[in-house]
Amino acid sequence: MTETALAPSRSLNPFSGLMSGTVGPVIVVVLAIIAIWYIAAVALNARFQQDIYERADRTDVPVSELIADTLAQERPVLPSPHQVLVEIWQTTVEKKITSKRSLVYHASVTLSSTLLGFFIGTLLGILLAIGIVHSRVLEKSLMPWVISSQTIPILAIAPMIIVVLNAIGISGLLPKAMISTYLSFFPVTVGMVKGLRSPELIHMDLMHTYSATRVQAFWKLRLPYAVPYLFTSMKIGMAASLVGAIIGELPTGAVEGLGARLLTGSYYGQTVQIWSALIMAALLAGTLVALIGVLEKITLNRMGMAR
Repeated sequence: MTETALAPSRSLNPFSGLMSGTVGPVIVVVLAIIAIWYIAAVALNARFQQDIYERADRTDVPVSELIADTLAQERPVLPSPHQVLVEIWQTTVEKKITSKRSLVYHASVTLSSTLLGFFIGTLLGILLAIGIVHSRVLEKSLMPWVISSQTIPILAIAPMIIVVLNAIGISGLLPKAMISTYLSFFPVTVGMVKGLRSPELIHMDLMHTYSATRVQAFWKLRLPYAVPYLFTSMKIGMAASLVGAIIGELPTGAVEGLGARLLTGSYYGQTVQIWSALIMAALLAGTLVALIGVLEKITLNRMGMAR
């Protein structure tokens, strides 16, 4: 009787229902980040605003006015969230997509090199993983180099890649894509090696019992087992590929792309422009990773491996 009486009260509590899923905790975290962001913006920008008041011989400024002026500076040390949102709105909705001041235009430029580098990196990672799993010689010779390649700082190697490729007449999209490839192939390689080796020993013995060739064992057993690992590593590789595309735009002095927006913003002290480009890059990365997640769900459902 008691449990029956209590059950409706629990189900009628909307807050507990919201927090039991994934939407509620995400909203709470986002609100906490925004609150901390506003507090940090006031703390970092207040000193400069007080200097402005002192030069204007104003010593009795109310706290409310100080906070309002601090959050409305043209070139703040840390822009407030609403300033960044206004900048994003003005450079996306209020600008034509073909305009050089449109964030959508610059995001599309970065997106093109991101996708090309991600495609090359994913293909390279899969081929390396297949070779490493099926050849002990390749495993001992390639795997240490694959791991050690990621110890080199990308900011150091990016200008070298750009200069070398330009010296042999390759410029434009491909050099930036190569940097994306450099960052994205590693998680795909490691993930696929783990996935291709994930079948249980009893299943491998069963394939041998059926006299299956290595190719048949690969297509019928190893590859299906590796698909979830592949999609997980592709999500990491996509985010890394976007970072590589942005970094690839920095040493070239590019005038297009999100990296170019970061450069021009740093040159002229436009912190609002810098943060809007960063938020746009984060939204772009989140969208691309979400699309891979949708593709993963569809693929696993068709394979009967829904999680």
